[in-house]
Amino acid sequence: MDPFLLEALVNGVLLGGVFALPVLGLNLVFGVVDVIWLCYAELVMVGMYAVWFLHTQAGWPLALAFAACLPVVAALGVALHLLVVRPLLGAPPINQVLATGGVLFVLQGGATLVFSTDFRSLGVEMPPMEVGEVFVSGTKLAAFVAALFGAAALWAFLKFTYVGTAIRAIARDREVMPLMGVDPRRSYLVTSAIGGTLAGFAACLLVVQLDVHPFVGLSFGPITFIICVMGGLGNMLGGFLAAFLMGILVSVGGFWWNTEMSYVVAFAFFIVVMFLRPRGLFAR
Repeated sequence: MDPFLLEALVNGVLLGGVFALPVLGLNLVFGVVDVIWLCYAELVMVGMYAVWFLHTQAGWPLALAFAACLPVVAALGVALHLLVVRPLLGAPPINQVLATGGVLFVLQGGATLVFSTDFRSLGVEMPPMEVGEVFVSGTKLAAFVAALFGAAALWAFLKFTYVGTAIRAIARDREVMPLMGVDPRRSYLVTSAIGGTLAGFAACLLVVQLDVHPFVGLSFGPITFIICVMGGLGNMLGGFLAAFLMGILVSVGGFWWNTEMSYVVAFAFFIVVMFLRPRGLFAR
C-alpha cells in the first residue's frame, strides 16, 4: 500500500477518535433529555478558551488547566439545562432547538467581546512518531488515546453504576421509569453535567491541535451533528462507530483531493446514507 495512503488511514482513525467525544456527549444528552444542544460546539469553544487562558495568561501548568476545564464546562452544561432546557421540556421541539441555537450566538458574541476575534494558540506540539514509512503526529496520537480513555470511562459509568443504569433506563423509557423510583429531573441534571464534562474533555484534546477563536466551533460542530445523525440519534455505539467512519472519509478524501473536497465527499456520503437509512446506519 502507498505509505501516504496508509498514513491518511491512520490519521483518519486518530481523527475519528477525537470526533467521538463530542459525538458521545451530544448523543447522551439527546438520548436522555430528548433535546439537541445546537450550542454544543460552543461549549467546547469555551473550554478551549479556559485552557488557553489558564495556561498562557494565568501561568497554570497545562495538566492543571486541563483538570480545571472539565468542571468549568460541566457547570456550563448544568446551567444550560437549568436556565434554557428545563423550562422548555414540554415545549415543541422547534422551540428547544431555537433556544439552544440562541445560546450558540450568545457564547460566540461573548467570546468575541472578551477575547476579540484573534486566533490564540497554546504552542504545544509533540514530536511525530515514525512507524516504518508512516509518520504519525504525536499530538494526534496522544489525543486519540485520551479520547478512547474518556469513552471507556463513560461506558463503565453507564454500565456499572446505579446512576448510569438510571440514565440508561430513562433513555429507554422515560414515561415508565418514574414509576420504578427513578427521578427524571435528577437524571437530566446529571446527564447535562456529563455532557458538559465530555465537551470539556474534547476541548482539552482540540486546544492542542487547533487555534482558539470565537468561531472555532464551526470547524467541527456541523460534522459532529452529521456524525450523530448518521450513527443514529441517541445511539451511543452507532455514533462512536460513525465518528471513525467519518474521520477516515475526511482524511482519505484529503489525500486524494484536498481538505475542502474531503468534506464535500463526507457530506455527500451522509446524504446517500440518509436516503438509504433515514434513521442512521446503526439505528435500532
